[in-house]
Parts: sequence; C-alpha cells; structure tokens
Amino acid sequence: MTWVSDTPPDRVRIGSAGYALAVLRGVPLAIWVFGMLAVHMFARLIERPIYGARRPYTPWITVAVCRGALAIMGLRRDVSGPRMTGPGALVANHSSWLDIFVLNADAPLYFVSKAEVAGWPGIGLLAKATGTVFIRRDRKEAAVQTALIRDRLAMGHRLLFFPEGTSTDNQRVLPFKTTLFSAFFADVPGLQVQPLTVAYHPPKGAAPRYYGWWGEMDFGRNLLKVLATGRQGRVQVIRHAPVNVADAGDRKTLARACETAVRAGFESAKAQP
Repeated sequence: MTWVSDTPPDRVRIGSAGYALAVLRGVPLAIWVFGMLAVHMFARLIERPIYGARRPYTPWITVAVCRGALAIMGLRRDVSGPRMTGPGALVANHSSWLDIFVLNADAPLYFVSKAEVAGWPGIGLLAKATGTVFIRRDRKEAAVQTALIRDRLAMGHRLLFFPEGTSTDNQRVLPFKTTLFSAFFADVPGLQVQPLTVAYHPPKGAAPRYYGWWGEMDFGRNLLKVLATGRQGRVQVIRHAPVNVADAGDRKTLARACETAVRAGFESAKAQP
C-alpha cells in the first residue's frame, strides 16, 4: 500500500529562473541517461551470449549513469560505513525516486521492485534494461517470486529491496514487511544482508521533507522541482554492519535486525545539522 501523509505536500513555487534551470539540467540529464541506456543495451548484446544472466560488466555502466545523473542534478552524496564483501543482499528505507540513482551510484546492484514500475514511462524501460526483479503483491505468486530471488542470489547478484513497501516523506522509517526476507534463507553459503540508511538533508531554508515522494504525488512535478532547485541539499547513505542470515534464524528476526539498524541510522542522520 502507498503511504499517505496526514498533511498535504508543501507547495513549492517555481519561478522563471527555476524553469530555466530545469531545462539546463533536464536536457543534458535526458541525453546522458537515455544515451547511456543505448550504450548499455549494445553492451548487453555482447555480454548476454557469453555470460547469460550473470551480467559481470553492464552494471558498471549503470553505476556511471547514476553518478553522472546526480552530478547533473547537483545533489551531493555522502557515503559512510563498511562495504559488504561476499554474497549478499541489501535493504534500505525508501523516501524518494531519487533513491534509485543514489543507491545505484555506489556499486553494482539489482533492485527488487513492484511489478507496476515495469509499465512506467521511461523508468520502466530503464528498470527492465538494468535487470530489475519485478514482483507482484499477490500471495499466490509468493513461492514463484521467492524462487526467482533465490536464483538471482545464487548467481551472485546483489539484490536490493525496500522492506517498507512504499516511499515516504523522508521523516520516518516505516515497519519492515517480513515476507521477502524468507528468500534470503537460500542455499547460498555465507549469505549476508546489509542494511542501508538513506537520509536526505533539504536545501537551506527548505522543509525537511523537501525530497520526499509519497502518496499520489506526481513524478513529473517532483522531478521538475528537483531540477529547478538552485542549490541542492545532500543525501546521506549509511552502510551498517551486514547481518549473517545463518545467525538470524528466521525471516522475522532478520527483518527486525535490519529495521533496527536502519532506524537508528536514520535518527542519527536526522539529528545532524
């Protein structure tokens, strides 16, 4: 279900200078993202016959695209904490569509996303091309989807999903849903799950939930607001200590450990100036 705030989104006025800046950023952003998508798809034509679904090289193109996109938008990314080594998955809180660029800019990974995203204009094409795992919120398909996730983990793919199941206003961490955590109890020796905290700090003088994207907020309007922002804020990514799946015992314990780490990191980040 989509999270909805008790108060409507803050109204943001975009003046003529803001629209001009949005164009100056938006045009090169579109050229960069979709131009590199063409490069990615061409490289995949070579990679697929040799490596099949393993994708050892093209994910690095995605990393470069996301780093370039954040640079064009002017959003600074601060990353701290240990990088996970060995087989594993990632879980993070979810506040904005920007999370896709922010988290993909660090290292190769594959998102686990709701099936509806596949049909979104532009974003759906990008998600499909970069190997996103699409799942439906249907209990009848839970076993099939769990098997799919296990297969991808067994191939060495680092999957990332948002256990809250929805994006919020960047002011809270919702309780983690535990269903997909069962997929991590696969026959993959040494499998770990690393919690990640993502916290956005707004531009000077802007509302704390400036970068949040929730409810029925329009993506196009939200994108325009970000592109039109003269001096951006920053986004903080905190890597927490990976949790060994074998030590967790069951999906609920694993989910609780990850949520506790993400929530503590979020509260710490939000306490900073």
